[in-house]
Amino acid sequence: MQSRFLYSPERCPVSPRRNRPKAAGSSSAEDDRAGRYGGWQSSESWQGEDWNVRHVAGASTEGKTYRCPGCDQMIPSGVPHVVAWPEHAGVDDRRHWHKACWHAKDRRTTRVQRSRNAPRF
Repeated sequence: MQSRFLYSPERCPVSPRRNRPKAAGSSSAEDDRAGRYGGWQSSESWQGEDWNVRHVAGASTEGKTYRCPGCDQMIPSGVPHVVAWPEHAGVDDRRHWHKACWHAKDRRTTRVQRSRNAPRF
């Protein structure tokens, strides 16, 4: 009679593997804040201003699309991206960037160049 389970002490004398994460020593307030908002957050300086930068997984943006100010293309829902805003500003000044566009922001022009017939969002 064949066993229903893959592990049996007769066939394999060792315990089955357990893929459980090790318990963390302690949780800091920043780790808690990063987990609550869906990504880790940092502060960066750009164009003489301090910016809050949050890396998000994109899974919580179901049905939403954003326009990246770096490349002027759409960021579809579910795509990991960066949310950045000046430290002194409110939530209305948050901008969603592709990760590559955020890292290349110093190499790009500051003025968005669209064709004449392109929609202005």
